[in-house]
Amino acid sequence: MLFIRLIAIIWALPFTVLGLLIGSVGLCTGGRILWRWPLEFFGGGVEWFLSRLPSDLVMAITLGHVILGRTEAALNISREHELIHVRQYERWGPFLGPAYWGCSLFLWLRGKDGYRDNPFEKEARGE
Repeated sequence: MLFIRLIAIIWALPFTVLGLLIGSVGLCTGGRILWRWPLEFFGGGVEWFLSRLPSDLVMAITLGHVILGRTEAALNISREHELIHVRQYERWGPFLGPAYWGCSLFLWLRGKDGYRDNPFEKEARGE
């Protein structure tokens, strides 16, 4: 089991590194970290980054084994949802980003909502 867990961590590592970079910028700009697994960063530059994403609905996002939230309260509200995305990264690894955004684009081109109708989001919402 430990070997499989290690493989899942390595498989998601490219996005985890990106999450750690954004989280580190957040720490350098007044943000905070919650020392749990996966690591959670909020505030500072993380909040600034999330506020620049296309949707005002984004309270938190997951990048590999890092969850980035606007605030600690946002992390508390969205944690269960984001933990499902962590498992998706463990399954899809470096292909999750392209698959997620590819699905969103495909749905958008078909006149659907690229976020609400995205199968990765549906899974995270338990639909």
